[in-house]
Amino acid sequence: MALAPLPDTVEAFNGQDWDAVAPYYDELLARPLSPETVEAWLRDWSHLEALLSDTYTRLHIAYDLDTADAEKEAAAERFITEIYPKVLVAQQALKEKLVAGGYDLPEHEVLLRDIRNEVEIYREENVPLLSQVQQLSMQYQKIMGAMTVEFDGEERTIPQMRPYLLKTDRGVREAAWRAMRRRQMADREQLHDLFDQMLKLRHQIAQNAGFENYRDYMFRSMGRFDYTPDDCKAFHAAIEDAVVPAVQRRLEHRRRQMGLEALRPWDLSVDPLGREPLHPFDDVETLIQKTRNIFAQVDGTLAEYFRTMAEEHLLELDSRKGKAPGGYCTRLYMTGRAFIFMNAAGMHSDVQTLLHESGHSFHDFEMSHLPLIWEQNVPSEIAEVASMSMELLTAPYLSEFYDDVEVARARAEHLEGTLSFLPYMAVVDAFQHWIYENPDHDRRERDAKWLELNERFLPGVDWSGLEEERASYWQRQLHIYEVPFYYIEYGIAQIGAWQVWRNSLNDPARALADYRAALALGYTRPLPELFQRAGASFAFGDKALLADLVALVEQQLAELEGEA
Repeated sequence: MALAPLPDTVEAFNGQDWDAVAPYYDELLARPLSPETVEAWLRDWSHLEALLSDTYTRLHIAYDLDTADAEKEAAAERFITEIYPKVLVAQQALKEKLVAGGYDLPEHEVLLRDIRNEVEIYREENVPLLSQVQQLSMQYQKIMGAMTVEFDGEERTIPQMRPYLLKTDRGVREAAWRAMRRRQMADREQLHDLFDQMLKLRHQIAQNAGFENYRDYMFRSMGRFDYTPDDCKAFHAAIEDAVVPAVQRRLEHRRRQMGLEALRPWDLSVDPLGREPLHPFDDVETLIQKTRNIFAQVDGTLAEYFRTMAEEHLLELDSRKGKAPGGYCTRLYMTGRAFIFMNAAGMHSDVQTLLHESGHSFHDFEMSHLPLIWEQNVPSEIAEVASMSMELLTAPYLSEFYDDVEVARARAEHLEGTLSFLPYMAVVDAFQHWIYENPDHDRRERDAKWLELNERFLPGVDWSGLEEERASYWQRQLHIYEVPFYYIEYGIAQIGAWQVWRNSLNDPARALADYRAALALGYTRPLPELFQRAGASFAFGDKALLADLVALVEQQLAELEGEA
């Protein structure tokens, strides 16, 4: 009996039943390959992977929207435990079949490079370990999603507490900050236990694959062919030299503006001149409509992409109890669409988050023409250029939300944020290098290293009496738990985005055209070429380049603060 063709929709595909999936992998494995048939074979395999990817994505979204729903949790976990491990084994067999053929496919050279790499580091004994790590990641989401505090007469989620950190009343800010940290500290040991389990599993995964440590394994696993761990450490050093002093100048400026003897952790988000927080919208429908208007002023095609997502209910933006924290954009391969998830609370940061995630979604739309799923799965270094550049390219049009003075204020806040982010990024990345270079450390040493790195990269704030809170602050950084080593990309991308923005100040049309052309390439070219097509250099550790970009940011900040 002939195998039925794969369906064209996830709804018609029983991706939760391995017995329904396995025959398609078996057929691909058994099908004869030749130089004449390999392209069609790749497309069929890609179609199967797209169906499976979208199946899990929809299960994951459903769970993120309601982490208290046991059935949704069970459905997502079932895929992870029963389907995902078998998929990894089946994928490996197909990768080995492709590599063994020795095909010359110049148009897919990046894909073939990555597949050869995956064949080399794959170990079947790691499949159940990877599944266990996925389950622990879900536990982290559940712990963080369940966090609420009683404040101002109501039970509030942690995202819903963020607006209190913008209050001009310092006592209210401090009370809110301490309430949030108390709640997060209550789960400190549980989160330590969870990470200890992850650390042990990850180190075993690395050793099984023949690597000395998980850091080295992850660099290969993530396909980092265009830079090394030493390049990352050079980037940290460049940030220490070129960015940390600039951030120190900003903090000292803030301290003087606020008339304080010292800045405390709850003094870093509030407006330093005592103005009320920017309040761009009251409901998510307003947020959606005004953001759509912004994109219409940037580029008609981008505005159409955003309209499509809004009309097809692919924007899930409000914050509520039981919803997973954070924000993201995820790809839906079968429809060529994107889905945006976030937790809006009526703040300016929500506007920035939506602009950022929309940049990711535009990337998804622009490369949806590519025939193979793997070439739409772009590395984060260029994916974040798409999102971070969009924050900067849309900045001139924030008048949809604000008057002229507020626009200048919002733009200054955002630019200052891009500057102050880089030292924090360096802390997160350097912390992970140390963690996995020293897998036998204990939780006390782990917290101490976080403190040491904070002193190196993030001076200028008085944490006296809050040492324990500061030492455990890394636990709120979901990347460390869920996607290790996925953070340096934000820093690399910020350098790229600053360059796209710099280009736009001189020639907006050309900068946007280059930006879109780079997105449309997906992952068909190496990272340095993708950056070059976007009009940027990939030399992220170049101290001279970084110093020039920091000087531009500081110049723009001075001009904007004169307007605000």
